[in-house]
Amino acid sequence: MQECRIAAIELACRRGERVLFAGVSFTLAPGEALQVLGANGVGKSSLLRILAGLLPPFRGSVEAAGEIGLIDERHALDMALPLRKALAFWQRLDGPADDQLARLGLAGIADVPVGYFSTGQKKRAAFARLIGQRAPVWLLDEPLNGLDADGAALAQQLAEEHCRAGGICVIASHQPFALEGIARLDLAHFAP
Repeated sequence: MQECRIAAIELACRRGERVLFAGVSFTLAPGEALQVLGANGVGKSSLLRILAGLLPPFRGSVEAAGEIGLIDERHALDMALPLRKALAFWQRLDGPADDQLARLGLAGIADVPVGYFSTGQKKRAAFARLIGQRAPVWLLDEPLNGLDADGAALAQQLAEEHCRAGGICVIASHQPFALEGIARLDLAHFAP
């Protein structure tokens, strides 16, 4: 896995005229994980989008080394394509990937268009895409939403394996996330 690091330096986020949070700072090195906590609307998803470079911070900066992969409510898979073809599109950009479909419980529906998938199946398909990306920094926005108990356990296991292999995980979730050694940051403490 390529070297990785991610640091938030005095980040602030504004939506419209409202500042959601200010003064958020942390640094994560290989093998580390952080769960971002807080009620709906506190800015968890916005923080991940800032870390991914998809949303500019109101103040502060992000320093990152290593490719960043993101799972959020947009699964980055063509809903009209069968899963195998939707993933093949990304493999042309990322290079060949190990087939994780059986492990993710998707092998039997690999020829079904992604648009027909349940919420949990779409989430597992997003994990297949993320694993294929081979990004050392994972940003997971509500990764357990829509998953049954087995799917939630698998998502947590994948994050643990990623960190053990030297990756970094930032997990925005109001649900408990079982990952040994995970640090926690409650965005409610950073409300202005």
